[in-house]
Amino acid sequence: MHDYRGMPPLTTLVSLVADLGRSQIATADLAAIQKARATPRPRGALVDRVLGRVDPAVGITYGTAPARDEHEIPLRIYRPRALPDARDDVPVVMWFHGGGWVWGNVVDYDSLCTLVAGQVGAVVVSVDYRMAPEHRAPRAALDCVDATTWVAANGDVLRADTSRMAVAGDSAGGNLAAVVAQVLRDHGMTNLRHQALLYPATDLTMASPSLVTNANAPVLDRAAVDAFRDHYLPPGADAKDPLVSPLWGGLAGLPPALVQTADRDPIRDDGSRYAAALEEAGVPVRLTNYLGVPHGFATFPGATRVGRMQRVELVTELSRALSRPIA
Repeated sequence: MHDYRGMPPLTTLVSLVADLGRSQIATADLAAIQKARATPRPRGALVDRVLGRVDPAVGITYGTAPARDEHEIPLRIYRPRALPDARDDVPVVMWFHGGGWVWGNVVDYDSLCTLVAGQVGAVVVSVDYRMAPEHRAPRAALDCVDATTWVAANGDVLRADTSRMAVAGDSAGGNLAAVVAQVLRDHGMTNLRHQALLYPATDLTMASPSLVTNANAPVLDRAAVDAFRDHYLPPGADAKDPLVSPLWGGLAGLPPALVQTADRDPIRDDGSRYAAALEEAGVPVRLTNYLGVPHGFATFPGATRVGRMQRVELVTELSRALSRPIA
């Protein structure tokens, strides 16, 4: 039984609808998972008030990036329409969507990605990485690394300044953003200026205390966390492998980070523990824990008291990190 106590009424209502209307991952078969992926959230004036509207001032195009196994990784690309075609000095934000590495899709993030593109003044590249259980770890991470590496080398194609890049994502996407930052650092790439991690999963050893204290949280509960992990990790996999658990990787020399957590989230402490580890490694980090909200709250900002604040903080931190240095 999910525990909705302590949340504002509208947050409770939306969380309840999410819990009732979504296939439960713990019991979903492959057909149900694939159907959920292929079914974008509905749009409309009322829905947009809850989920956030898609900014019409941002254009959406498509591309692909080559993966190391010759697969073409689909990209959904957002660029403010006000930017002249000839302008190529805009930064790039790589976005990795959430969904437990199992479901979710790039279309459902149009609201958040157009917001970042429009308010940061950046090209946002959302990566349609391959998901489990058809493609288990570390395939999603490798797709995100390959897409980011390709984008970094092809600023002319995007008409963007890829010396100023950030990685960002929510939940499983936050996990992937953290992994990409570590891998690119290890490869000697210095163009990543920031990592924005929204309620990220960082430790698949399941050691965070909030998994117990928030075991019956709405939207995401402990049973769902376990199911997502079981779909994503291959049998016998090492849960401490930094490609799946960035908390166990080397953190020194990473770009500055914003970590946003939800207080009513079973993986809340994955984010706070990662922020503490980054700080201990000498990485500048800003940690904000948002009260009265469950996991996923950034995707329904109109249903919470902190939705606007969360988005302002995200845009502000990305803008600061990606601005040109003063000559």
